[in-house]
Amino acid sequence: MPAYKLREAAAFLGVSDDTVRRWVDAGRISTLRDGSGRSVVDGAELAKLAEELAAAAPRPEAQPVMLESARNRFTGLVTRVVRDAVMAQVESQAGPHRLVSLISREAADELALEPGVTAIAAVKSTNVVVEIPKR
Repeated sequence: MPAYKLREAAAFLGVSDDTVRRWVDAGRISTLRDGSGRSVVDGAELAKLAEELAAAAPRPEAQPVMLESARNRFTGLVTRVVRDAVMAQVESQAGPHRLVSLISREAADELALEPGVTAIAAVKSTNVVVEIPKR
């Protein structure tokens, strides 16, 4: 079980050491004692608190996109979505072009990607394979 010094916990949470000490005093977070007798925070508890703080943080309103660096945008229909625990393979058909993308499962779920959904595939690649057709 990983455990973190109060100073390390504060750094992960983006708050001061004093704030973590106040949270400990208030019972918001509990501590253990390490082999040297110092107060430490259990890593799993620290991760849970970090998620709670992130969920409660105000988020700036999303701004509409005015310009995009990706030049190749294909509007089409999602034809297939294969999800596993971590990733999703999304296939779409944009005219004669079949596009396949690997994205996180979380992103596919947030976008509610399913067959029949209209989606835009924005393609920007640093590696492009060029082939010469057989004559």
